[in-house]
Amino acid sequence: MPSTPSGPRVVLVVGGTSGIGLATARQLVERGDTVVVGARDAGRVAAVAAELGGGTTGVALDLTDAASVVAAVERCVADHGRLDGVVTSAQTMAYGTVEQVPADVFAAVVDTAVIGTVHLAQAVLPVFRRQGGGQLVVVSSLLAEMSVPSMTAYCTAKWGQLGLVRGLQLEVRRERGIGVSIVLPGAVDTPIYHQAATYGGSAGSAPPPVVTPEKVAAACVRALDHPRRMTHVGPVNLLAVTGFRLMPVVYDRLVNPLVDRVAVRGPRVPDQDGNVRAPQPDAEGLRGGWTPVGRLRDRTGRARWRRRA
Repeated sequence: MPSTPSGPRVVLVVGGTSGIGLATARQLVERGDTVVVGARDAGRVAAVAAELGGGTTGVALDLTDAASVVAAVERCVADHGRLDGVVTSAQTMAYGTVEQVPADVFAAVVDTAVIGTVHLAQAVLPVFRRQGGGQLVVVSSLLAEMSVPSMTAYCTAKWGQLGLVRGLQLEVRRERGIGVSIVLPGAVDTPIYHQAATYGGSAGSAPPPVVTPEKVAAACVRALDHPRRMTHVGPVNLLAVTGFRLMPVVYDRLVNPLVDRVAVRGPRVPDQDGNVRAPQPDAEGLRGGWTPVGRLRDRTGRARWRRRA
């Protein structure tokens, strides 16, 4: 996506109030781009826009509401005259088996990733086409290419999102200047694990190795500058996907005890919806407190394992 002669690029960051989205918005502001932060909670959006500075503005939107997405995109164009790029990292998560997670919560997790990306593409692609170019960057997950137990809702959402993005890439590949990229990180040190819906009895945790949100954000910024079909972020991503695809018997034998040990090892918690049905702005932030080996830092900053109560 080439720079425009009239000034810095205008980029909408959906999910820009927390985690990867917040890190991406910050990196874009630091290099001089004009950033619009979008998320569900208007108060949190306004606070983050003010914190980022650099002319950052905010817009409240809900990816599962098509009218909300269209209105947000139209406002970006009205305020800035164009929209050069969109990065979306908004996602919810639910822990629990298919039988444990309520059907409406399961559907909401899938809708955010899949239908939400549909709404966004339908709103921004016509804008890109009218102005002669633009780049859509979708942050998905390593779990778009493999599955793990007790996270089936999230895996379903991400598999669907990858299929959707690959279809979009084929549909726009002949259109000059328009690109669609997908970024697939492994575990990232963000608040999503704390905000996830939980129905399996134990809180989730970030499975090692854990990368920083800034590392994923850098991949998103590179995708805006130099579009790539797909970018993995994480030291063991390709190894994990290869094992899932080429050694299914071994993978199936090992994955349950491994997930129990590193991904759902938190304290016992009652069933709860997390931020699936409604945002939790007070729980948002850049990081979730996870160390690279999947430990949760205590109040002193020292690492400790999250053990079940």
